[in-house]
Amino acid sequence: MTTAPISETHLRTSRTPTTSRTGLPDLPLPAGVRSRFVAPVNGLRMHVLEAGSPGADRLVLLLHGFPELAFSWRHALPALADAGYYVVAPDLRGYGRTTGFRADAYADPINCSLPWLVNDLGALVAALGRSEVHAVVGHDFGSFLAAWCGLLRPDVFRAVMMMSAPFAGPPAWPALADDGPSRLSAAVAGLPALGREHYQWYYSTPRAARDMDSPPQGMHDFLRAYFHVKSADWQANQSNRPHDMGRTDAETLARLPHYYVLPLGVGMPAAVGPEMPTPKEVASCEWLPDEELAVYTGEFSRTGFQGGLQWYRCLTGEREIDTLRLFGGRTIDVPSGFIAGDSDWAVHQVSGAFAAMQQRACTQMLACDVVPGAGHWVQQEQPRVVLELLLRFLERL
Repeated sequence: MTTAPISETHLRTSRTPTTSRTGLPDLPLPAGVRSRFVAPVNGLRMHVLEAGSPGADRLVLLLHGFPELAFSWRHALPALADAGYYVVAPDLRGYGRTTGFRADAYADPINCSLPWLVNDLGALVAALGRSEVHAVVGHDFGSFLAAWCGLLRPDVFRAVMMMSAPFAGPPAWPALADDGPSRLSAAVAGLPALGREHYQWYYSTPRAARDMDSPPQGMHDFLRAYFHVKSADWQANQSNRPHDMGRTDAETLARLPHYYVLPLGVGMPAAVGPEMPTPKEVASCEWLPDEELAVYTGEFSRTGFQGGLQWYRCLTGEREIDTLRLFGGRTIDVPSGFIAGDSDWAVHQVSGAFAAMQQRACTQMLACDVVPGAGHWVQQEQPRVVLELLLRFLERL
């Protein structure tokens, strides 16, 4: 399969009618990208964006992170379809236009644990009439999910591309005091004494949704500031270049940017509010113009954030972590790759994870690329470069 050139049309969205029968507004999708629902999918009515022919030999799944949507893959969908792939990007459990889940901060979040989410994707693959996926590509929390797809079901998910969030492997079994989750939990427990709190543990509390569902600056400005501070556009991510800080303890975590380790009790909207970009910065933000940010603003204003926050309750929950210990020592043995921005602290927020991914967790790592001029939203900030790297990876399979 040859690489299709990445044209300018892949990097722009246009108002293309979509059919939903739901009364929801149309999404501003590139030509050739379709919006539809797939059901049943492990109890869900799953909204997906897709491109390319469903009869194509190779299926590629694109998994978004937080606070994102299938729409985050708007640039990749048509380009991968032009290269001959059938490409599907779902609104994952808890997000967007997918329905059938319970977004309740006090309910058992078990159906947002990683094995359950892998099962969601297996059910989606079956509902699409397929038995395997040529490659699963994930960004942010979707990167962890893609990694677990490759680890738990390598017979279905034949290759894994992770973006922005490295995977250091499952937690150890038996539990060790110095394994990754144990060290991180101990470090997080020491943060309140320093007047700080870790964003993942904050996201695991009911107050996170209360803060973010009704941010004092309004949803548009909150999301604009949130996307800005985690991008290469925020100058502090340039002046304080992300790097491995060498330790996992409270004092070291407290040196991470304030969008990862927040001032205690402040909440995310207030933490990022002072970093709201100027009108001039907003006007020059080509990777997320206001008409595209409006998609996120509209969807999260409608649904709230708790559906996605359920994932964090599982990420930090002792029961869910101990369940994952069953797979301690297992590796990702299908071909794998990693892409991240050079201004992205997510790569190094857990010391040693980036190296562990390359040295131990993935036994067939074909590519590991750091993209200049990109922060955390790498596939949106530098879509042309990411598409070229992704197509190169897919060809190597």
